Formats: sequence, C-alpha cells, structure tokens
Amino acid sequence: MFTPFAYIQPGSVEDVVTALGDKNAFIHAGGTDLLGCLRDDVFSADKLVSLSGLKDISGVSETSDGGLVIGALTTITDVAEHPLIQRKYAGLAQAAADVASPQLRNQGTLGGNLCQKPRCWYYRGDFDCLRKGGYKCFAVNGENEYHCIMGGANCFIVHPSDPAPALVALDAEVAIVGPGGRRRLPVSELHMPPEKDPTRETVLQDAEVITAIHLPPAAAGRYSSYRKIRTRRSWDFAVAGCALAFDMEGDQVRDCRVVLAAAAPVPWRSREAEEVLRGNTLNDGNIRAAARAAVADARPMSNNAYKIPLFEGLLREEFGKIVSA
Repeated sequence: MFTPFAYIQPGSVEDVVTALGDKNAFIHAGGTDLLGCLRDDVFSADKLVSLSGLKDISGVSETSDGGLVIGALTTITDVAEHPLIQRKYAGLAQAAADVASPQLRNQGTLGGNLCQKPRCWYYRGDFDCLRKGGYKCFAVNGENEYHCIMGGANCFIVHPSDPAPALVALDAEVAIVGPGGRRRLPVSELHMPPEKDPTRETVLQDAEVITAIHLPPAAAGRYSSYRKIRTRRSWDFAVAGCALAFDMEGDQVRDCRVVLAAAAPVPWRSREAEEVLRGNTLNDGNIRAAARAAVADARPMSNNAYKIPLFEGLLREEFGKIVSA
C-alpha cells in the first residue's frame, strides 16, 4: 500500500528542478527502484516529479569528436542494444545487458540506474539502520555475506549498479542541471562514500537531476569489458564483478582502468592493479600479480571472505581474455 502522494509531469528540465525544490519530492524516471521503495516503506514521498515529458533527454547521439552522449532517460535495453555502444564501448553494452531482467531493462533508465538505492536487506527491511538515519549498521554483526570487502567505514553496502563501474572505467561524465545551473561531473565522483555521508547514495544536491551521460572518444583498438558473477543467472545483483578498459600497444598495456563491482559502497577503482599492469605485458606473472594487488587491501566481514579469492580468480580470467582478444 502506497502512502498518498502528488504526481506531476513537467514539460521542461527547468520546471523539474523547480518542482524538486518542494519538500520530500522525488524524481520518477523508469520507477523500477523508486516504486519498490515506496511500496516497501523504505521511505515516503509527498510528490513524484515525472521525467517522462522530457523528450530531449533520451536517446544516443555521436559527438563531433567521436564521443557519445546518452540521455539519462535512455532505457537500459537501448543502451545494451545500441550498435555504436556495442562497437565502441563494449564494456558498457555488456554491463547494461547484465542488468536485472528483460522487463526491468525495458523500463529502467540509465540515469535512474546510476542513482538507485542499495539492496542491503537491512536498509530494505524493517531496521532503523544508519543509512535510514538510525544509529548503527546491522550488517556489522549480522548477515553480511553479500556486503562489501572494501571502503566500508560505517555502512557496508555494495553499490548495486552494473553500468556505473563500466562508465567509471570509460572515464564517463554526467551532465547535471539544478538550482545553481548546469555542471559536469565524472561518474567516478558521483557516488557518495559512506564515511562522508552514510545517508546519501550520490553527491547530487537538492533539486539536481542528471540529464545525460557523456562518453569521451574511445582510443583506437581499446578493449573494454564487463563481467558479473551472481548467485542466479536469471536476474540477481552482482556478488562480484569487474569493468575493464585497456589501451594496448601490441602486447603491452599503454593505459588501463580496472573497476570492481559489488566490492565496495561505490564503484571501486583498483589503482593497485592498474599500477602493476600499466607499461607492462600481460603475461601470466603480471596477471597474477595484478589480481593479487586488487584484493590486497580487502577487509572482509564475518561471512564474506569468500569474495577475496572470487575477485582474484575473476580478474585473472578477465585479464587473460585480453591476451587472446
């Protein structure tokens, strides 16, 4: 049962920003996460501000320099199936194809996916946890087998998005509109670390809305990929995952990005693994060393130490695929 709320459909981004200035107003895009949260009383809303009337913030277009702009209302299915994304940014297409189920991919949007709430069962359940303004993280002494092994200072969620790690690996930016005007922000800086504020998922300010995702031109011959491990193939969230973006010169790594999924409360860039590989060949010794480096600083909880060898094995396999690509 939903608590009653107002529902409006502004015709411009500026009107959306104005409407979001009202107390307890939330954006409604695809609604695949929002409506579930309202139904389950994770939070309540006095007003939903629909983006469905904004026809100019959906779709995929190529920029003059060879990059891409993806409107925030573009569905996950459209991202997964777009020929330009598949050809130039394969890791993003793979990540989008791994999101949830076909029905949810058809309804959910890329912007909404980046801003979704965590899937921690304490946050989603009837617990007054730290993220909901309570006094503690119940996962610390509770059921934490799916929680983070890195970056969990006071709240131990894992970031639930599949496209977000891929976008971080690809150096993407989000375009934002709000009361203060327009700005651009790297996706790597979009999500809020819990040690800074455990009650917020993103750094978006009040009444700000993401309107587009900008991808820079892909280097010639770039290899990008996304791999997701989950308990059920059908639609589960990741237990472990990784997004890669490698620029090669022959068999040598000129530059690379290694971003872990389901490891931390935010998409987790492993600069340690990158440092091992950058400027070196992808031989067996370097692959093993990079995979070990990626999990060297992991701090598992009582029930999720299995994630350390899982991530290490995953990375070894994915680095190995680059060699034979």
